[in-house]
Amino acid sequence: MRAIEIRNKYLNFFKNYGHAIIPSAPLIPENDPSVLFTTAGMQPLVPYLLGEKHPEGTRLTDYQKCVRTNDIDEVGDNRHLTYFEMLGNWSLGDYFKEESIAMSFEFLTKELEIPVEKLSVTCFAGDDDCPRDEVAANAWKKAGIPENNIYYYGKDDNWWIAGEEGPCGPDTEMFYDTGKPACGPNCEPSCDCGKYVEIWNNVFMEYFKDKNGYHKLEQKNVDTGLGLERMTMLLQGKETPFDTELFSPVMKKIEELQKVDNIESRRIIAEHLRSSMMIIADGGRPSNLDRGYVLRRLIRRMIRHMNKLQIELEELKTLIDINVKNLGEMYPELIRNEELIKNVIIEEKDKFVKTLEKGEREFEKEIAKLSNMKTIPGNIVFKLYDTYGFPPEVTRELAEENGYEIDLKEFNELFKKHQEKSRAGSEQKFKGGLAETTEETIAYHTATHLLNAAIKQVIGKDAHQRGSNITVDRMRFDFNCDHKLTPEEKQRIEDLVNEWIKEGIPVTKEEMKKEDAIKSGAECMFIEKYPDIVTVYSIGNVSKELCGGPHVKNTSELGSFKIKKEESSSSGVRRIKAVLEK
Repeated sequence: MRAIEIRNKYLNFFKNYGHAIIPSAPLIPENDPSVLFTTAGMQPLVPYLLGEKHPEGTRLTDYQKCVRTNDIDEVGDNRHLTYFEMLGNWSLGDYFKEESIAMSFEFLTKELEIPVEKLSVTCFAGDDDCPRDEVAANAWKKAGIPENNIYYYGKDDNWWIAGEEGPCGPDTEMFYDTGKPACGPNCEPSCDCGKYVEIWNNVFMEYFKDKNGYHKLEQKNVDTGLGLERMTMLLQGKETPFDTELFSPVMKKIEELQKVDNIESRRIIAEHLRSSMMIIADGGRPSNLDRGYVLRRLIRRMIRHMNKLQIELEELKTLIDINVKNLGEMYPELIRNEELIKNVIIEEKDKFVKTLEKGEREFEKEIAKLSNMKTIPGNIVFKLYDTYGFPPEVTRELAEENGYEIDLKEFNELFKKHQEKSRAGSEQKFKGGLAETTEETIAYHTATHLLNAAIKQVIGKDAHQRGSNITVDRMRFDFNCDHKLTPEEKQRIEDLVNEWIKEGIPVTKEEMKKEDAIKSGAECMFIEKYPDIVTVYSIGNVSKELCGGPHVKNTSELGSFKIKKEESSSSGVRRIKAVLEK
């Protein structure tokens, strides 16, 4: 069964159970304080999980494009992916455990025709805070899962919470038995031996955790996630996602082009190319900051491994063409943006080639300082990597050509620390989510609408938002602009926002058809990604935007707006950093 068939079966199945099919949110989050990219299906639905009414109702389903950056350096093995697709269904205060589990079981066994004996499930074991989840376990038994295929685990495995406090609850996970031999007499879904593969996770948000402990929620939600690439691999009996039709055409071409054989490099090229293309199609551009840096890192790592396989870099265009043809049915945005994708990747390739040339010059300078040493210290190898983007494997090759060794142990220690720091930063961004929807972030969210309106008045109506990031302490706003703002322009923007705040303008919310919203003058990013019924927030006659919220009730709640910095984000895109002062 092809991936697109699995996706369509999923969406149609839940549609038949009264779920509205909503479009995938873009990979570049709009006004989301928690992450660089959309990382999960629940992320764009945070306001509705918190109680806001969704325009499409209380039952939703979609496929969500996702990028997770924690394990970029692990890509190349047989399972890690940076970009992946998550299928999901949600109940916003509608059905709960029994119905959710019954639908999951029916989809797996009837629609996907997975034999019951290949399925195992896990439920929350219970602790001093919350009881054992016998409701979920009994629902599985009623559906048809044998009791000996139901396992119980603690909070580390079967509990979900966003951050330290916030909505939370037990989850139930579904596992597919690959048929591989058991690793021992106690082999079960918690093993990492490869016999059991997790395929679906249903989270039951029924508690709220605060400093005083756990309390029952009034609105109980269901949030589920099923990884498409993993399910496709299992149903096709493949060993890795790279063996499925999602990757096989480009993998085959890379193998034809390579002059040196290395399966890990082929996987890195194929995965990073797909990820880069998806990010660019949704508005991402390479830069030295945040998501732009992630995209730059993906492209450059891909190029390093093309060099490693001795593939001519001009073949990038061929590989992009193959992906567009192969993936265009699933992702029409790749067809629409094919030339843009090529231009961005080729331009970044050209910049990286210059970086490699510069790195070689720096390498020569460093070894000239080594005197009689024949081992290049790891800190120099890391400096070349971290400061100049010079790959350590290239440093090693150059070292060997010049009769040197490198202190790989010291480099690996420094790299590990760097990796842990990067991962912690990424996890800190993801730690937000539901828990980060505070009075401060809501105020900044509204302020971005005022800033957007002010920029249009000062710079011009063709200036549009290109992204934003909000924390409890500040806001960051990207917009297209072909010049550095003058002091007069910055002051005028700041004054306009503060004028609107002082006027005490009410913030109103309406639900309407998407086409009516556009006719009314409402602005948004990625209009094709919105459902047929949309939410429109208006701030008097100042601003009108499609947006999920939440927002303050009146601009007078915002305090004083102050621009702290204006700088370049990427080519043709400027960035404003600002704060609200009470």
